[in-house]
Amino acid sequence: MRVQMKTILTLCLLAVAVVGCGGKTMVESDLRIKGAPDWVNEGTNVLNDRGGRLFHGVGSSKPLGDDSLQQSTADSRARAELARILTSYMDVVSKDYMGAAQSGGQQASEESVSRQISALSQVNITGSKIIARWKDKRTNIVYSLAELDLKQVKDTTETITEMNQGLKEHIKTQGDNIFDRMAGGK
Repeated sequence: MRVQMKTILTLCLLAVAVVGCGGKTMVESDLRIKGAPDWVNEGTNVLNDRGGRLFHGVGSSKPLGDDSLQQSTADSRARAELARILTSYMDVVSKDYMGAAQSGGQQASEESVSRQISALSQVNITGSKIIARWKDKRTNIVYSLAELDLKQVKDTTETITEMNQGLKEHIKTQGDNIFDRMAGGK
């Protein structure tokens, strides 16, 4: 009887642990700036919504004595954040592709794929757009939002002639799924 109760209790605790771990992780913004647009408080992220599958980079700049220099600095930092998140996405693509290539018996040089991914990230960042700016009236900090659409990343991939054909095909066919896994249903 004791063994059965112990087993039942252990299974209940395990079930509670599994259910507790299975929920969506909610990340609250550290900024919590009152009156700021949502994108300022949400920060850099990947977003899957009606507008498409989007990479968002948020950058900021304190007052520098020159408004255009401050905006330019915030824009550059937003693009740097965009590059960081795009690089994370491309790292996942690269690992996914290498795993698929190896399981399919294909040979792919990890170093070559890595170089191609890095070059693709740089090409795509030049196609990003600053879609919003906001200035906090209290602190005079300027925030910029850079955006890049996954469709543009995939379109750019198609035009690169030096890229491994298998990697191109992988991005074309699996890119959306990989993005959706990263977005986690946002």
